[in-house]
Order: sequence, then structure tokens, then C-alpha cells
Amino acid sequence: MIERRIGTHQAPRGFTLIEMMLAIGVLALILAMLASSFHTIAQSKVHAEGRLMVDREGRALLWQLSKEVTNIVQTPYALSHVVLLGTGHMGNGLPIDTITMSTFSAGHRRALTGMTPENIVTYNLTPNPDQPGWYLLQRSQQSGLLTSTVATQSMVLADNVLSLHLRYFDGQRWGESWDSASLPQGTQLPIAVAIQIQLAAPGGHMMDFATQVIVPMGIAQW
Repeated sequence: MIERRIGTHQAPRGFTLIEMMLAIGVLALILAMLASSFHTIAQSKVHAEGRLMVDREGRALLWQLSKEVTNIVQTPYALSHVVLLGTGHMGNGLPIDTITMSTFSAGHRRALTGMTPENIVTYNLTPNPDQPGWYLLQRSQQSGLLTSTVATQSMVLADNVLSLHLRYFDGQRWGESWDSASLPQGTQLPIAVAIQIQLAAPGGHMMDFATQVIVPMGIAQW
């Protein structure tokens, strides 16, 4: 006689409440880590794009200022209203210089007489009211021919400037300021001008832009 043993059939065992809570906790931890990683990557991307924009902005400012310094005019046959006036100032422990110059900007016609400067241009910094420690870089321009009848045109070129430092080379040494009115006519321009601009970038970074510009009419006078 064959005996058959009938085993008891047990239902599949489910998860306990503690196991489910542990699993959910581990999943939440993984999701939090992934979210933090995605946020960090996104912030890095935003900061990188912001620094790229600031880099382009700084290069454009340096190019424009360098171009106008290169075209500074000295008129040996007629007195100029302004030739070159550079003054040094300090703000927040950093230089915030000002420069006023007579310049022929590229693309503009020359003065009617061929001797008087076309434009009188000023670059200066004013505090940014929305961001302490930052400055607005303003460019003002007026005609060198009609200084008494034409209003000055002014525009803001940048709102995140930390410093503007200008130095002037007279052939022997570099100086922090320049006043053409105090020099004999025909020797009123420096040979070169050093320009340094610092801009605020995203993430609390600071970006430097610097160059040295030869002044052709300054070289011609020596």
C-alpha cells in the first residue's frame, strides 16, 4: 500500500511594514541624491553660461575702450577742447578710474577742419543701486565741434563692474593719472595706456580683462 503525504500548502509570504518602510526610505535617499546631483549640474551649467556671457561682455568692453584710446587725437595746429584727462579714484579698496579723451571713433567722419577732434568721450563708474559693491560703467559722448550746443549722450555699458584701472606710460614710467592740460602742446599724449577691467560673474567669481594699448599720435610726438 502506497502512502501519500499531503503537504500543507502555504500562501506566499508578503512584505512586512518594517521592510516596506526601509525600502521606501532607501528609495527616498536615492531620489534625494539624484535630485541634488541634478541641481548641482544645473547650477554649474547656469554659472558656466553666465561666466561665458561675462567673458564676452568683458572682451567687448575692452575692445571698445582700446579702440577709442588708440584713436586719441592730438591737434598740434589748433587747441583741442580736451585731449586726455585720466584721474584715479578708489572704491571698496579697488580702483574706479575715469578717463576723458578726444577721439576719432572708427566709422565716423573726421572733423570739418581736419584738425578738431570729432568726439569727446568719457568713461566713468557710478555705484549700482541694485547691487552693493558693483558699479555701472557709463560712456558719455559729445561732439568736439559743437560742445556748447549739443547735449551729451550717455549710456550704460555694463552694470557688474568691480573696478576700472587705467595707467599711462610717458616713455619712462607708468603713472596713475594723466592731464594733457598741464603738458606743453605737442607732448600731451602718453605713448601707451594700460587698461584693466574687473567684472562680477555668477557664483561670486571675479573675471579680469587687461591689455596695453599703443597711442599712435602719442608715439608720433616723441
